[in-house]
Amino acid sequence: MKTAVRKLFQRYENFFNRSLGSGVDMDEVASLYASEFIAASPAGVMTGKNDDQLKQVMEQGYARYRAMGTKEMRIRDIRISPIDEHHCLTLVAWTAIYARKDRADTAIDFDVHYLVQKLSAEAKVFGWVSGDEQALLEKHGIG
Repeated sequence: MKTAVRKLFQRYENFFNRSLGSGVDMDEVASLYASEFIAASPAGVMTGKNDDQLKQVMEQGYARYRAMGTKEMRIRDIRISPIDEHHCLTLVAWTAIYARKDRADTAIDFDVHYLVQKLSAEAKVFGWVSGDEQALLEKHGIG
């Protein structure tokens, strides 16, 4: 399980960073997620399906990150807490690097908790819990 989860988030980091440049195939990004998912943040809880609407929302999100000057997303640490033989809670500590016109690049550290399921060879994200991204960006003068 741990090897599959680490591989999942290495792919996640790779796809995210590719999306900041020339782009990435949204089918590849969608392959990181289970057929249905749940997400929670200070904005509330939502559920969704891994379908064309998810791909469209993700593409818009990547465009927003590019417009804000996001240069790179880097994993600082991964902590995996098994739940059972097929599920785990994974804390991913991220660092986002933002290009700034008026000063040096800005690095912002944040954590996201992911719910991960491994039923076959590959692990998939089926949920996540994140903090207030907009407030964090505003605190650093971004967005």
